[in-house]
Amino acid sequence: MKIFLRNIAVIMTATTLAGCTSENSTTTSNASPQTPDVASVDGSVYLLDTEPEGAGNVIKVREEAGTDDDLLVVGRIGGSTAPWIDGRAAFTIVDLSLKSCNDTLEDRCPTPWDYCCETGKLPKSMALVKFVDETDQVVKADARSLFDLKELSTVVIKGTAKRDEAGNLTVLASGLFVKQR
Repeated sequence: MKIFLRNIAVIMTATTLAGCTSENSTTTSNASPQTPDVASVDGSVYLLDTEPEGAGNVIKVREEAGTDDDLLVVGRIGGSTAPWIDGRAAFTIVDLSLKSCNDTLEDRCPTPWDYCCETGKLPKSMALVKFVDETDQVVKADARSLFDLKELSTVVIKGTAKRDEAGNLTVLASGLFVKQR
């Protein structure tokens, strides 16, 4: 029994020590441990100098765009209490026709970007945006830091449409214009 308990103690100590690496202790508040430092990713290659004309709202683009179609879409960052994909240049946008909870004067919601006042309309009014590199891999840098964005920022996205089996829209983004931070 003593040998069994000693082996358990050794395994627990080894497991604890294995989890205490310097990689895990150098995280920042906006990035995961496996995410490269934002300084190593050049976000400026995605920023558009001028607002592109002809951007459709999220609802219209969801209805009309097919997989691999080039598109321009305008929306506000939000749709949930956490619209970001931590450590990646990705987030959800919502159609401008929906009102965030801070757009109604009587609502004092702490997370107005979750659109809890419009829950029934959200599924057909949202799109996932993923900034991709030249190999169509999602950029491994947090979008908040990379592009200086926050919830409810209004953005125009240039990219390519991708659809899943349920018809949800993902935009593989190649360009970003920030209309309002």
